[in-house]
Amino acid sequence: MQRIEPVEFARKYRNGELRDVLLLDVRETEEWETYRLDEALNIPLETLPDNVSRLEPERLTYVFCAHGVRSQYACEFLQRSGFERVVNVNGGLAAVIHYLEGSDRDTLS
Repeated sequence: MQRIEPVEFARKYRNGELRDVLLLDVRETEEWETYRLDEALNIPLETLPDNVSRLEPERLTYVFCAHGVRSQYACEFLQRSGFERVVNVNGGLAAVIHYLEGSDRDTLS
C-alpha cells in the first residue's frame, strides 16, 4: 500500500496538484460535516463495501480519515477489490489540517 505524509499531501493540495485525483474521506458523516476538504467524497468506512461501485478502480485515490487508521483499512479493502492506485494519507485529516492551517507554512511552499 502506498502512503503519503501529511505535510506532502498538504503541499500537493495547496498547490492544486490533486485536482485530477479522487480524495476519499472515510470518516463518519458527522465528522465530515465538522471539517472537510471541499473536493472530497465522503463514504464512511462501514458503508464502503456497499458503495465501492461508485468509485473508479483505475483512478488515483487518496484515502483519509481523522488519524489514518480507518483509511488504512479502507485502502486494504480497495486493494482486495481490484483498486491498484490507492494512497493512504498518514496521520489523517487532523495532521493535514495542521499543515494547511499554517503551522509549518515554510515546509509547504
